[in-house]
Amino acid sequence: MGFRELLAVALQALQRHKLRSFLTLLGVIIGVATVVAVVSIISGLNGYVRDKVLNLNPDVLVFTKYGIVRSRAEFILQRKRKPVTLREARLIERECRTCGAVGAQVNHVDAIHAGRQKDPDTQIQGQTANMQSMLRVDLEAGRFFSPIEEEHATAVAIIGGEVKDQLFPGVNPIGRTLYVRGYPVRVIGLAVRKGSVLGQDQDNVIITPITFVQKILTASDEVSIYVRPRAGLAGIDATQDEVRTILRSLRKTPYPADDPFGILGSEAFQTLWKSLTAGAFALMVLISGISLVVGAIVIANIMFVSVVERTREIGVRRALGAKRRDIRRQFLLEAALLASAGGIVGVLLGALLAFAVNQVFPAQVRLSFALLGVGVAVVTGVLAGLAPSSSAARVAPIEALRFE
Repeated sequence: MGFRELLAVALQALQRHKLRSFLTLLGVIIGVATVVAVVSIISGLNGYVRDKVLNLNPDVLVFTKYGIVRSRAEFILQRKRKPVTLREARLIERECRTCGAVGAQVNHVDAIHAGRQKDPDTQIQGQTANMQSMLRVDLEAGRFFSPIEEEHATAVAIIGGEVKDQLFPGVNPIGRTLYVRGYPVRVIGLAVRKGSVLGQDQDNVIITPITFVQKILTASDEVSIYVRPRAGLAGIDATQDEVRTILRSLRKTPYPADDPFGILGSEAFQTLWKSLTAGAFALMVLISGISLVVGAIVIANIMFVSVVERTREIGVRRALGAKRRDIRRQFLLEAALLASAGGIVGVLLGALLAFAVNQVFPAQVRLSFALLGVGVAVVTGVLAGLAPSSSAARVAPIEALRFE
């Protein structure tokens, strides 16, 4: 029997019992839909974290008082550390040979106003002039402040879209003045909107020279130091080691002691995020795996029933010259087709679920995920059909013709 003939016979057999075939597929449909939906959602979240939450370029390292905090004990230990300062950033910039750029940032929350318009809790980011490239700060209008303005603590600012809407609704904010604690600050730039990230508004922010924040707004000298290797990603390890050595030397840290500062980077954040999502992914894969196992058992059971129901048909085919391998291939193909249909329905259902979730959380449906779902279903069907097809191939033609 050729493949076309086997396919025609398999399709006819499945069409004779449409309701039974559909009920048989429920386990496969649920399993495949779960796999596609979960993989799409996690992929979307990973991309969202990479593009929205992590503003760092991949070749930028951050040296700060706090590293990645995984427990209360780590937080208490890190809280006792001395803060990283702008003075240390300047020393690193002067001494580090593998550093292509060294910048710093300080965060401060304060009230701002312009005329009668007020914003009581605005994120004020003090930055060095070279931080625009390190933090992916794109401007919709205006410019970033210059190194001269940073050096002289000039009262200038780049504002986010939310600040513009609250303080300067319907007008061009460039060149206008806002007030921080009554201190006049001239607006020189408008940042591109980033939207809300995990419930936090990224546009309710103003960016000013770091010297202005430290001299006017806060008495704290704590900053985060941003370092970009001269050799790019290829030199990130060497630069990290050199900056670590400089900071440990400045703080006179004994050789066996841990670093008295944290080191962060885009890769470290993504690794932490993926470790957090790995548990949820494993749980959902387990649930979908159980559904697929149940679906495989149901398919195998239905195929055994089909073998019994079609015993006479098997005998006729054997009497007309069909070989055992033809009978085996016929029932194996039926099981694979049955599971493939469930896989296709499951992929469509999983994609619909992912699109629905995408209205609230980011989800990303790809062709590779659909192919994965169908492939898993086909493998499930083939494995489920092995035993029934072998049983059908072993049926003796004479006994089959006598079967009532």
